[in-house]
Amino acid sequence: MQQPARFIADSHDMIEVRGARENNLASVSVDIPKRRLTVFTGVSGSGKSSLVFGTIAAESQRMINETYSAFLQSFMPSLARPDVDSLRNLSAAIVVDQERMGANSRSTVGTATDAYAMLRIVFSRLGQPHVGSAGAFSFNLAEGMCLTCEGLGRVSDLDVHQLVDVERSLNDGAITVPNFTVDSWYWQTFVGSGLFDPDVKLQDFTPQQWQDFLYKPATKMKIGTQTLTYEGLAVKVRRLYLSKDKEPTQPHVKAFVERAVTFTTCSDCAGTRLNRAALSSRIAGRNIAECSAMQISDLAAFVRAIDDPSVAPLVGNLRDLLDSLVEIGLGYLSLDRESGTLSGGEAQRVKMVRHLGSSLTDVTYVFDEPTVGLHPHDIARMNGLLLRLRDKGNTVLVVEHKPETIAIADHVVDLGPGAGPDGGRICYAGDLAGLRRSGCLTGRHLDHRVSLRDRVRTPTGHLPIRGADLHNLRDVSVDVPLGVLTVVTGVAGSGKSSLIHGSLPRREGVVVVDQSAIRGSRRSNPATYTGLLDPIRAAFARANKVKPALFSANSEGACPKCRGIGVIYTDLAMMAGVASVCEECEGRRFTPQVLAYTLRGKNISEVLGMSVTEARDFFPSGPARSVLDRLADVGLGYLSLGQPLTTLSGGERQRLKLAIHMGEKAHTYVLDEPTTGLHLADVDKLLALLDRLVDAGNTVVVIEHHQAVMAHADWIIDLGPGAGHDGGRIVFTGTPADLVAHGDTHTATHLRKYVSR
Repeated sequence: MQQPARFIADSHDMIEVRGARENNLASVSVDIPKRRLTVFTGVSGSGKSSLVFGTIAAESQRMINETYSAFLQSFMPSLARPDVDSLRNLSAAIVVDQERMGANSRSTVGTATDAYAMLRIVFSRLGQPHVGSAGAFSFNLAEGMCLTCEGLGRVSDLDVHQLVDVERSLNDGAITVPNFTVDSWYWQTFVGSGLFDPDVKLQDFTPQQWQDFLYKPATKMKIGTQTLTYEGLAVKVRRLYLSKDKEPTQPHVKAFVERAVTFTTCSDCAGTRLNRAALSSRIAGRNIAECSAMQISDLAAFVRAIDDPSVAPLVGNLRDLLDSLVEIGLGYLSLDRESGTLSGGEAQRVKMVRHLGSSLTDVTYVFDEPTVGLHPHDIARMNGLLLRLRDKGNTVLVVEHKPETIAIADHVVDLGPGAGPDGGRICYAGDLAGLRRSGCLTGRHLDHRVSLRDRVRTPTGHLPIRGADLHNLRDVSVDVPLGVLTVVTGVAGSGKSSLIHGSLPRREGVVVVDQSAIRGSRRSNPATYTGLLDPIRAAFARANKVKPALFSANSEGACPKCRGIGVIYTDLAMMAGVASVCEECEGRRFTPQVLAYTLRGKNISEVLGMSVTEARDFFPSGPARSVLDRLADVGLGYLSLGQPLTTLSGGERQRLKLAIHMGEKAHTYVLDEPTTGLHLADVDKLLALLDRLVDAGNTVVVIEHHQAVMAHADWIIDLGPGAGHDGGRIVFTGTPADLVAHGDTHTATHLRKYVSR
């Protein structure tokens, strides 16, 4: 007898993955329950992201994109089919990742969430005096923006003192701009102009000479026997180094630009970005700029007080959106906060808000470490939001390391057992109780706890911070001890980053190792970025008695067709661009002549295809081994030497930068959440690395939420008590043992619970 149709439909309750081989996946087959919360665990590089993002989410999005017309597809990214035998029972996937929201200064939290668009409509209806449509309140439209700063809220200027030394003459090298040294071509133009005596100190120039020297517009002049164009130093520097279409590439020029360019608040709009008409319109005594600058939790209260039937539905939607931002732990932000300044975790939570109020069900939501940037106090709230999405009938897939989130999973899939070639296999799939009994690495470490130090190190001095008032900091003064491991804690938005990044980076000997993107071309990879490629090229050159340049994908040894990238990017006019493996070099990036040269039986492409761990065996000594050892020390043994930097996560980028700085002479390292992306088992290795740095005579300051790092610290600086204007104060300084014994902060409560288990 044939089954009723409803039973057949109900049987599609598993996402069936068969033979997944993306990256290091070893022909993985697994069933993932739908309408459940599944957490994917495993060490960094074990294949979690390859399975969840690179296979399941990628195929879902590719299939959805194919349903659109060719015209619409031309505006979408081109997605190749994942390397998998079959995927069944997929639903539409929405990826909520930690990608930064771009550095566009016109994008704010308000514009990214549509909250500002709603607020503009409310002001266009209720604001007095009435100034026009919603567009009249937009800083991205001519009708609403301040024309002086073009809606940016700030104007750029040059710090003259970074261009010249006024106590010197031109002949004595008064111009300190790169490429303007004495006897250079640019310098000769100034000296030959006849406008100034080259032996007179700049501070003795007349007002007219000073004006001509810095700001004279481009003017044809007879200089010697030639007619040349003279322009003031500031004018020339702007043209050479600050034009929008030019990005300085030389490190010393980049450093100069960062020093010389200053941004000041626009005096016409006082940084609000809006013109006077927009600022004149008010609701309950506040204009739209004042509303945008309010902490979102306060703005939510302000909006709740708006009671006008003409905008009731709109105000209701705005109120729900603002309440969601508060609920997700972002109430300390303001709508005018630039999107590019958000951390990866904050950006992920802003994206999450868009989906909380959605009417869609039976959707697959994919999250990448949603607890990043969250204090243990905030993780429970995030867990509640994940469960809410599941309870609406959605499939929720989470890549995560934190035991608090693993604990709420309906289903756990553990990959490993190791990283890179040693990973890519299913070690366990089932419920939490089974994971604990399984004996796999994750199961063994779920209840692992780092204990407090028996003896803390004694500081060798202090780095004083006095009167810090950046963002929500309230005239904070604190001493950061030298020669020890200090952990800076506090809930998200309490002021940790404002205190440390706002006070320490400009100090001598301080190295900041963060998770920001690494600039570089498509050819940039760990080998080029760390300088490892130099000794590798030298070794190939010696072995084959040829030039080292042949073994660079940026030089003459590169495949001429793909120019050393290994793939061809093809623009298909109205269709989306396509990246395909170069047919000439088959993705190996070099010419056949270069690939014929070998070092101990391996060609340059094969060496760049090695993982750090494999390369350490291949280079047992010398400068290459030193770099590889540092990469292994920071937990990047699974990375391929030739892997494009654009594919690295924020945590991997931070650890790569740390590996580089460990080869330099530094005194104070500042790290921002170094446990990001680290498995529970790898956190112990990180702590051992931090200990080695301190024991070598360095100071390590870590901004961190992970209780294992807090417990291992010599000293803790805790900020709070809350977030935004409820934070910004030092609520505890002392040893972790003192915090556990006597502290009454959120951090104390959670650390006490952690060490007492």
